[in-house]
Amino acid sequence: MTAIRSDSRLLSLDAFRGITIVGMILVNNPGSWQYVYPPLRHAAWHGWTPTDLIFPFFLFIVGVAMTFSFGRRSELGVSRLRLLRHVVRRTLILFALGMLLNLYWHFDFTTVRIPGVLQRIALCYFFASVIVLGPSRRWQVVTTIVLLGGYWMALEFVPVPGYGAGCLGPQGNLCWYIDRMLLAGHTWKGAPAAGFDPEGILSTLPAIVTTMLGVFTGYWLRSERAPLEKVTGMFVAANGCLALGVILDVWLPINKNLWTSSYVVFMTGMALHFLALCYWVVDIKQYRKWAHVFIVYGSNAIVAFVTLSLFGKTFAMWTIRQADGGETSLKWIVYSRALAPWAGDYFGSLLFPLAMIILWYGFLLVLYKKRIFIKI
Repeated sequence: MTAIRSDSRLLSLDAFRGITIVGMILVNNPGSWQYVYPPLRHAAWHGWTPTDLIFPFFLFIVGVAMTFSFGRRSELGVSRLRLLRHVVRRTLILFALGMLLNLYWHFDFTTVRIPGVLQRIALCYFFASVIVLGPSRRWQVVTTIVLLGGYWMALEFVPVPGYGAGCLGPQGNLCWYIDRMLLAGHTWKGAPAAGFDPEGILSTLPAIVTTMLGVFTGYWLRSERAPLEKVTGMFVAANGCLALGVILDVWLPINKNLWTSSYVVFMTGMALHFLALCYWVVDIKQYRKWAHVFIVYGSNAIVAFVTLSLFGKTFAMWTIRQADGGETSLKWIVYSRALAPWAGDYFGSLLFPLAMIILWYGFLLVLYKKRIFIKI
């Protein structure tokens, strides 16, 4: 990773990225998983909650940012081959960081989970980049449509041994079958069905589409259109995606675990609304004080995510021997003795990630004031 200085950034995108990162930290680090407010949990299977917005938002942002990054490099005369080399390098680093987070604390390679958040981001970034570096915009559009439609057809018509075709339950769906066959023993242990992984192999295909829809939004933002036309276009497209996602939900339920095609379309509508609002408020109207914390987080998003994830795992895994001879994690001690007694079970659980966010803001603020943005 290299530290670069930059004075040319789309602040609304940083704000949106920061909102997403803060949301990710908030839902991934409760003081106690037993006491979590329902909106801060993922939907059990079909349907969605506010928590289910976070990951597709991040992939959408990756796509938007890609058009600005590639555009600037192309204007400087960087060849497609050099761009691809950069993409491969960045993909490998992101994937390795994801594996580090999965391996950390015990470093047990025999049961380590192979998929993960950063791993999916890495794969989506790589394949979306390959599509973007292809022959034409038409190629990009056609490939995106084929991926989205092809995935839907695969879920509906490819039979799973013992279950047949079209099964969309936690066990028996095509994603579950492929993960169980190819990633046996290396999937998320908290999945709804043994062997399934919410960031698994097949469901990465529609996640690439989420990234590509961000790419198309980036093209719109980089165009020569007036700012008002850009923000209006995003709001119109957002409402169209939301309506289409609700319609598609009749035949293919909105489902984050399977990353269904209806989920892709619906969450793209949500992402467009958030980005359009940030663009209008931050870049057009230049109301930025409210967004300062999010801009700081969004300027060094990967640093924030990786370091806070390591910190959260350390707190959860670091145990202290008690007087009765048992061991209790440092996280549980802080939650049960310092937060829950006066704030209550649920609010005390929420205060834990809020404290982490505030603490890390000070560190990220130093980097931001020095105009240092850590890039991979």
